[in-house]
Amino acid sequence: MGRDAVVVRELRMPRTLLGLLVGLALGAAGAVAQDVTRNPLGDPGLIGVSAGGAFAVAASIGLLGLNSSHQYVWFAFLGGALAGLLAYAVGGTGYGDATPAKLALAGAAVTVLLDAFTNALVLLDFRTLDQYRYWAVGSLAGRDPELALRLLPFIAAGLLLALALSGRLNALALGDDLAATLGARVRTTRALGAVAVILLTGAAVAAAGPVAFVALGAPQIARRLAGTAGIPLVISGLTGAVLLLLADLAARLLFAPTELPVGIITGAVGAPYLLLLLARANRSGKGG
Repeated sequence: MGRDAVVVRELRMPRTLLGLLVGLALGAAGAVAQDVTRNPLGDPGLIGVSAGGAFAVAASIGLLGLNSSHQYVWFAFLGGALAGLLAYAVGGTGYGDATPAKLALAGAAVTVLLDAFTNALVLLDFRTLDQYRYWAVGSLAGRDPELALRLLPFIAAGLLLALALSGRLNALALGDDLAATLGARVRTTRALGAVAVILLTGAAVAAAGPVAFVALGAPQIARRLAGTAGIPLVISGLTGAVLLLLADLAARLLFAPTELPVGIITGAVGAPYLLLLLARANRSGKGG
């Protein structure tokens, strides 16, 4: 009993708490990102946050010689934040400020550039590749037990900002002109929404790596659970937490005693889900 209690207290509880926080952050970030970009299939990767975190981790391993998650976690957060800010700055230049289309294009450009740099780093240094590849899949295993507490202030700040913006984000999802008519300051709302996404996704990527599907799928599921056209932020966050915890449970049990990274499970679930959405869209098109 003593050994079991130690395992639960020292391993299972910190891992569960980390999974809850990461899932909550990804679910909420996905909802905000889809409102900001007016894209129902959008996720925080659209503004380069995941790619920025990945590049920063690869650089900290390959160039600085860091070799444990509690050392490079802050590089992941900083890299994700800077990449998101860069994408927003690029997307906000020129006529029309940071429109959804310009944000998506700027995010795609930043992602492609950083992915190229990351691939160069991991291919030129096998030690970097060996450490980076496990983090890049996305996992809750082997993380510092205190990591959840260290990242909690960033996740809390992102959630509070997203909640404060929720009404204006719902208006923004209806279109810039209508949002302005309803009293939302479009440019300010989109900028603050991007900051919330950066805080939430940066912390989640720093903690668990770029976990696939959760940020995209949680808002979709939340919308169906709530039965509304808008994305309920709280339901989306809770859905993300449940999705990630279930995926982590499956990752530990499916091939026990071998454990899979949770990102493999979420990716395996996400691909059929997207195909299902595509099939429904095709049926709707034929029906029209």
